[in-house]
Amino acid sequence: MVCEDQNPTHSTKRLLQMNDSTNEAGITKGKPELIRIDEGEIKSHLDQIVRGTVEEALNALLEAEADAICKASRYERSPERTDTRAGHYNRKLHTKAGEVSLKVPKLRNLPFETAIIERYRRRESSVEEAMMEMYLAGVSVRRVEDITEALWGTKVSPSTVSEMNRKIYEHIETWRNRPLAVEHPYVYLDGIWLKRSWGGQVENVSVLVASGVDEQGYRKVLGVSEGSKEDRASWRTFLRHLKERGLKGTRLFISDKCLGLIEALGEVYPDSKWQRCVVHFYRNVFTAVPRGKMRLVAAMLKAIHGSEDLESARKKAVEVVEKLKEMKLGKAAEIVVKGAEETFAYYYFPLEHWRLLRTNNPLERINREIRRRTRVVGNFPDGQSALMLVAARLRHIASTKWGTRAYMDMEHLYAMERNQEEKALELPMSV
Repeated sequence: MVCEDQNPTHSTKRLLQMNDSTNEAGITKGKPELIRIDEGEIKSHLDQIVRGTVEEALNALLEAEADAICKASRYERSPERTDTRAGHYNRKLHTKAGEVSLKVPKLRNLPFETAIIERYRRRESSVEEAMMEMYLAGVSVRRVEDITEALWGTKVSPSTVSEMNRKIYEHIETWRNRPLAVEHPYVYLDGIWLKRSWGGQVENVSVLVASGVDEQGYRKVLGVSEGSKEDRASWRTFLRHLKERGLKGTRLFISDKCLGLIEALGEVYPDSKWQRCVVHFYRNVFTAVPRGKMRLVAAMLKAIHGSEDLESARKKAVEVVEKLKEMKLGKAAEIVVKGAEETFAYYYFPLEHWRLLRTNNPLERINREIRRRTRVVGNFPDGQSALMLVAARLRHIASTKWGTRAYMDMEHLYAMERNQEEKALELPMSV
């Protein structure tokens, strides 16, 4: 036998009936009303409480500092007293909790130097650091102004932005000229073209960038410098700048085929090999190939660099040239004949590194991020501004996973070099 209370269906019906019924007082028992919470009102109230607490704490600390300097509290009679109060003056300070009002004590004889806040400082150091980090992370100055107003209730002034930029530029200039203490066996080079306004006209300005892989296998931004043009003089100055800062042990430079760059490399780093970016080489060949045949030609070119060794790659290049001639693509065949050998330098290095040495893609990806950041600026007022913004972005990228995660296992390179040295020592003995 089943009781009514044990029947779930019947119990549910009874509950519904009780919910809709009235009690003895005649008050209808309906569904309870939901309590609505105004999250915005609560947040505003909490912000006021936190801001008020910070304000009280800072003012109490200022009063305690004044008492310590006077060696007596306010209105206290003491033979040890060294000074008396002369009122106070009001000042504002922007903190992470918002803008607070401070009552800074004044003394009659002694200067009141507080350790709580620096003289004339209008913002807590953490607020300024946050603004600087936003700028370095790629946020435009106008956006920084909007964000600070939303977070701390006040909008930064143009003079504050100028002061912030000055501090940032000092840090960037120090970072840009830092010593390069360790070896960098592989170095990637490229230039970025930006726009600047000069005398009412818009001109191009070039920023030269170098990144490398150090002896531990980590990627580093090695240098960034302004170059009026990507010519021999600009590249030579940039490479000498890197060498003076300590760039050494470079076995291979990877870049596009820029004649000025190649000539400068031969002058400044004559013992290093040069690898022409395979992707840029393909694009050069495609300029002489009809759109309908590009996919087939691309597969042919990839087969060259998919070879198992240098000799096989050279043989495959000869076959590709012959096939291009059969396809009536004589100009494309000529480009392959002249440029293929320039793309084979990576074969002299460990197999495990080939994929990462064939192209300039690691630096190209950084350049795309820089262009995304500089696009919001449009035209720069001068080359220095362009250089500083690019350097700021590079400095930020270098501190992310890009620069803190191992990129290559360099033991493959050093093991290969040790084997080559051993063979070189054994060769005279066998003769």
